[in-house]
Amino acid sequence: MPTAFITGATAGLGAAFARRLAADGFDLVLLARDAERLDRAAADLGGRYRVDTEALPADLSTEEGLLAAQERVRAGVDLLVNNAGFGHGNVFPDVPLDAELTMLRVHCEAVLRLTHAAVPGMLDRGRGGVVNVSSAAAFGVRGTYGASKAWVVHFSEGVAADIAGRSPGTVRVMALCPGFVRTEFHERARMDVSDVPGFMWLEDTAVVDAALRDLRRGVRVSVPSLRYKALVGATRLLPRELTARVSSTRGRRRT
Repeated sequence: MPTAFITGATAGLGAAFARRLAADGFDLVLLARDAERLDRAAADLGGRYRVDTEALPADLSTEEGLLAAQERVRAGVDLLVNNAGFGHGNVFPDVPLDAELTMLRVHCEAVLRLTHAAVPGMLDRGRGGVVNVSSAAAFGVRGTYGASKAWVVHFSEGVAADIAGRSPGTVRVMALCPGFVRTEFHERARMDVSDVPGFMWLEDTAVVDAALRDLRRGVRVSVPSLRYKALVGATRLLPRELTARVSSTRGRRRT
């Protein structure tokens, strides 16, 4: 069985990836901070889909957690989904500096280190994939969150280009850039998203379906749904000041 390693695996898109990949026959290595919830998720998925599941409780904002994750990834995985992440309910500079630095560590450093741990083995085996979960916010103006997600896009594209000649079509690296997804993400960040219109919301299963389809096709930056493809395209045509004003305020009120 192929093995998928998923960070942030107990909630949101991470949980949706875990369900879909288990249904597709992948054995799972699931990483999250909440050990009790993680054990429940691993047991449930293993029992429901008859796949091997491994729970790795770790906090990717700590050096100990990062090292544990790197070690497990180096041991061999066929698909890495760097999904762990979080949002802030406040805006710069009202967010404490340590919280901003933690976000950069989880969104950027963890993605870099785990991708670096995964790709050499994949190249040696001649197969594998990495999905780095970014956001449509990467194409707008969204403070540290948007900046970190823009880094994920550029990093993923750069790695994909760097390895293209060494493993044409067999090892793929992709940035996934969804818009607003119906998960607990915004509630946990204490964000009031009542101003986000209904048409902008995506279902987690649809996002995962689009991501895996694009990964198979060799897409380097996946933007699920035609409406978000149009919105991302518009950010490249409209005045930067206008896109900044809209993207920096939508869904950022604190509850």
